Amino acid sequence: MKKLLISLLFAPLMAFAAGAHIHLDKWPGSVKDQAALQNGAKLFVNYCLNCHGASYLRYKNLLDLGLSEQQVKDNLMFTSDKIGDLMQVAARHDEQKKWFGATPPDLTIIARARGELGNAGAGADWLYTYLRTFYKDENRPTGWNNVAFEAVGMPHVLWELQGTQVKNHESHKLELAIPGKMAPAEFDKAVSDLVSFMVWMGEPQQEYRRTLGWFVLAFLGVLFVVAYALKKEYWKDIH
Repeated sequence: MKKLLISLLFAPLMAFAAGAHIHLDKWPGSVKDQAALQNGAKLFVNYCLNCHGASYLRYKNLLDLGLSEQQVKDNLMFTSDKIGDLMQVAARHDEQKKWFGATPPDLTIIARARGELGNAGAGADWLYTYLRTFYKDENRPTGWNNVAFEAVGMPHVLWELQGTQVKNHESHKLELAIPGKMAPAEFDKAVSDLVSFMVWMGEPQQEYRRTLGWFVLAFLGVLFVVAYALKKEYWKDIH
């Protein structure tokens, strides 16, 4: 009984350890690159928002990427008419569950969630690896599988851009069998931009928060000097 309780207690840790052997490619992007964020937003609404929502984000938040309201309305709003609406998927959840077997998850905080489930700060690396490691697998219902997410139910929505990869069963590496519209380096950059946007939308004010943090630390440093000088002045006659 004692052994059973211990195994149940540590089961989640063992599950994480089992997946730790997957190599994650380092995400080369940044949420400071405004051009990359704009391109990532375009890719997201064209390839992801058809099935996955970003329902904790409003279209007006995209103005923070340096876009005008008219640019957002003309190029990034396909499921809503109002700039203040949430970025929700048009399909109903019951329909999606019927089509895919499960409702596709909301992606607003997917980068942060993946970072917490795996190694700390690895959410962006996981997404960058996942989106680039789909390969053809005729044994799967969708015809696709994934190195980072074995037996994944999601099809490869970016296959036209990347092309078709196959898995070499001897080397266990992926090989590009049919080229896509983009060269490999160009596709990697596009995926990096898409991940940049997904990292950004998990916390749109993250850069402001970091900048504000440095100002707060600087203020506390100055305050410490003033407080210490005041303390010395106050206690000098007592000592």
